[in-house]
Amino acid sequence: MSVYPHEIMAEGLEFPEGPVAMEDGSVLVVEIRPGRITRVHPDGRRQVVATPGGGPNGMAVGPDGALYVCNNGGFVWYEQDGMLLPGTAAADYTTGRIERVDIATGKVERLYDSCDGVKLSGPNDIVFDAHGGMYFSDLGKHFDHHSDHGGIFYALPDGSRITRLISGPDCNGIGLSPDGRTLYAASTTRRIIMAFDVVAPGELAPEPLPAVPGRFVASWSNKTYLDSLAVEANGNIAQATLIENAGITSVDPATGAQEYFPFPDLLTTNICFGGKDMMDAYVCLSTTGKLAKCRWPRPGLKLNFNA
Repeated sequence: MSVYPHEIMAEGLEFPEGPVAMEDGSVLVVEIRPGRITRVHPDGRRQVVATPGGGPNGMAVGPDGALYVCNNGGFVWYEQDGMLLPGTAAADYTTGRIERVDIATGKVERLYDSCDGVKLSGPNDIVFDAHGGMYFSDLGKHFDHHSDHGGIFYALPDGSRITRLISGPDCNGIGLSPDGRTLYAASTTRRIIMAFDVVAPGELAPEPLPAVPGRFVASWSNKTYLDSLAVEANGNIAQATLIENAGITSVDPATGAQEYFPFPDLLTTNICFGGKDMMDAYVCLSTTGKLAKCRWPRPGLKLNFNA
């Protein structure tokens, strides 16, 4: 199968994820294995922004202009057939956390590492609402003989409040509809996108059956796992799909209709949008350490505070 037309903006990255398109045309990405945040300039130059350590994963610009970073605490890494792959929790793993990073100075501040006395396991993806609060997913953490479960959380950027909204399942990508009234989350190994009604900042509509949270949006029947997601201006969900349908799949949340854009990496993990018309798309080809740039057929949704 031919791949979607793109150019390689940078290579030699160590498992890039969490792209954030900046106004100057640069893109911030995490490099999970070395635990750092890197700025990729339009000409491909790279600049280290900060080194939080652990496993920085998803990130977003907050209302104060700082980066807010989901840190999963780190992985064991291995290489196979030219691919860099994450495994179980790192030997020095202690906890997941949410961190604030000053983009100008690289200062890292830990905001949250627990909720109601229970530690965060593997924070993964993050999105800010228009009120300045952040929804973030916790994928959980895998060990040799057991797994910790995560969920979906809401927190304030000043470190004063964190609430668990959903317990489990393996929540990965997370995003808000253009009107902010629907929260989307992707469950990696269950291969489904879920939708939740937002009734107030940090408050979701009650679930009729909490053990099976969310409304069904779309699913995949084969070995297509789900990673991060972004939202297009028309409301479609640009879902990163892994392994058997490696690439980005645009999903109409009203009908479930899918449009597939293949990319040349089994773990095509993330997409973000930028440019003056919001039709520049930046895609993480994670196992091969590349950041791709392409023109998307439609504008992406401009994120809150990402001026």
